[in-house]
Amino acid sequence: MYGLINIAIRDLIKSKFGEQQWLAVLSQSGASDADFVRMRSGDDAMTYALVGAASEVLDMPASDILQAFGQYWTEFTAQEGYGPLMDAAGSTLPEFLENLDQLHTRVGMMYPDLKPPSFSCSDITENSLTLQYESERDGLDDLVIGLLHGLGTRFEVEVSVQLVSSKADTGVGSVFHVTWS
Repeated sequence: MYGLINIAIRDLIKSKFGEQQWLAVLSQSGASDADFVRMRSGDDAMTYALVGAASEVLDMPASDILQAFGQYWTEFTAQEGYGPLMDAAGSTLPEFLENLDQLHTRVGMMYPDLKPPSFSCSDITENSLTLQYESERDGLDDLVIGLLHGLGTRFEVEVSVQLVSSKADTGVGSVFHVTWS
């Protein structure tokens, strides 16, 4: 993953839990300055190590860390200059979700080693849809749940997410039922 992800994890922990907690997470994870270079592609294992260290230091389940990070990521990326790209992806939650792969294609022009997930929508109604999520990375369903809640905040709708099936069970991808009001 790119250093931008690690920077966002750092900023989330510092803003929610303080500098001292962040320093403990940093120490426990074994991360170095090179892991926090925005445009540098690094080993996914370091990002997972940061989440694992945060889970231990903050005495929180990794699933809670990932969900909080997912919510934070939507706000963080908009503030980091990606807001116009996000705006172009859609003006409503379902429109945005339907255009996520196109958004990732555009981001990939800036990040040549990007290995983004893939999303597709089906069973779209006025207040719900089914979201299919596929990634070469494992264990990130909770991140997607957090992202969906963060997008709900962005689009000023209350979002509810139900994990229908997980890549951990199917070996293929994960499916979420998403509703909003």
